[in-house]
Amino acid sequence: MLPLAAVSVLLAGCGAEVEGVSEAGAGPVTVQRCGEEVEYTTPQRVVAYEGGSADKLFSLGLVDHVHGYVMPPANPPVSESPWAEDYAAVEFLSDDLLNRELVVDAEADLVVAGWNSGFSDQRGITPEILDGIGIQSFMHSESCFNYPGHPERLTPFEGLYTDLERLGQIFGVEERAEELVGEFEERVAAVEEQAPEGDPVPVFLYDSGTDQPFTAGNQVPPNDIIRYSGGENIFGDLEERWTQVGWEAVVEAEPEVIIILDYGDQPAQEKIDFLTSSPAMAEVPAVVEENFFVLDYNEGISGPRNIDGLEKFAEYLREQKG
Repeated sequence: MLPLAAVSVLLAGCGAEVEGVSEAGAGPVTVQRCGEEVEYTTPQRVVAYEGGSADKLFSLGLVDHVHGYVMPPANPPVSESPWAEDYAAVEFLSDDLLNRELVVDAEADLVVAGWNSGFSDQRGITPEILDGIGIQSFMHSESCFNYPGHPERLTPFEGLYTDLERLGQIFGVEERAEELVGEFEERVAAVEEQAPEGDPVPVFLYDSGTDQPFTAGNQVPPNDIIRYSGGENIFGDLEERWTQVGWEAVVEAEPEVIIILDYGDQPAQEKIDFLTSSPAMAEVPAVVEENFFVLDYNEGISGPRNIDGLEKFAEYLREQKG
């Protein structure tokens, strides 16, 4: 296994320059994977599923360890990423869902994905199955809430920090991970300090759905984005990740702001048009006042861009309250 030469990487996503990325291949390390202790050797051919996985690796300066990525069509173009140059430097493997054949053909030695977002019993690609064929796996801590057998409960932002720290251990870049987590914590604290005074603003996240809306419970990043900004997720009492609710519950909560999660074939404006034309939503304060905020998909799933989404939404809320 060849060591990674020391390089200087400019991380566009956080504006920090990293010098002397640690040499890889120092030996196996034991790291938690959804509450289970797993021994890792330093990977050299990583396959990342979706933007959140790749962004975490790129933010740590690990592009030389990434073989390629799988990016379903719902994801915004990688050219819009702060790490667009890193995406261009690795292989685009597929725009399909993650599957075992793909990672075997790629000769992957680590797969990074979430549980039920990448890894799946139904599609026959699970950490257990990959363990059995000698391919390492890493799961987003935020997704461990649903992982059977080895649950781990962290708030969404804690999950982001934990993932960066654990990836730092696996790849021998602990100092970079510590630096990055520290920077994110400072940015979150700065947002909290500037949060509007008074009662939290009731906020509804609209992902999709017409008969029933799909929204965010308290186990996914938008919940933390909302609460740190000075808002209150109207479904923040649901111990869920992404979940369906009823329109009646949305109307009764009287949200003053609606976050539109922007992804896939349906533009955000179409979602806004649906909400503004819905008789059921006609008297909802956010609709009456046309208080809509568009959150990019990669700012809403677990990844470094959560902090960008937080800062943007916090600024929006301050303007609304001002």
